[in-house]
Amino acid sequence: MIKILLVEDEKAVRLLTKVKLRDKYEIIEAVDGKDALDKLEETKVDLMIVDVCMPRMDGYELVRELRSIGDATPVIMLTAMGDFSHKKKGYELGIDEYLTKPIDYEELTWHIEAILRRSRINSEKEICVGDFVISENGMYARLNDKDLDLTDTEFKLLYKLLSYPGVTFTKQQIMDEIWGYETETDYNTIKVYINRIRNKLEGCTAFEIISQRGVGYKAVINQ
Repeated sequence: MIKILLVEDEKAVRLLTKVKLRDKYEIIEAVDGKDALDKLEETKVDLMIVDVCMPRMDGYELVRELRSIGDATPVIMLTAMGDFSHKKKGYELGIDEYLTKPIDYEELTWHIEAILRRSRINSEKEICVGDFVISENGMYARLNDKDLDLTDTEFKLLYKLLSYPGVTFTKQQIMDEIWGYETETDYNTIKVYINRIRNKLEGCTAFEIISQRGVGYKAVINQ
């Protein structure tokens, strides 16, 4: 099970957050930054949820310490302070997401899943969405444990779209990256390949490839 370190000095917030997330993740608790560092010496975690204002060592200090020693564990920072300067400071230190209290736990879960997906893509070159898996290292795509027969171009196009779910890529961006800047292929070719991919993904309900009329395409993951 995915391990999340929750660093929060308010006991009530820790308890509620643990109740909301424990069905999907193993939650390890820490009461401040120093306690978090002690916990991290004992176990490796996949993600951290860190409050800003805490005694002894606050969230900013904790992230600064972790990044200074090369620890790249993803961090979601929680705070009651939602102004731009605080967000800017957090992102400059190396956090991954910034959420303002009171916590919307559905939104928090979306951010956790998105960060874990990006982290898995970066480290393993593998994207898992529901029953679909596509691996850049293994050069395979599987739906319901069955290999899909994708051409090299279909594979590259699908991997690109799924690497950035929700992001629309223009036809020109797709053309330049998949076919190259010097290609004489026109935009209709992209449409042909998108249709081929959709046909091969028939029965896949985890995500869809959406056409943005006159613009391009994006992959949308179904919640």
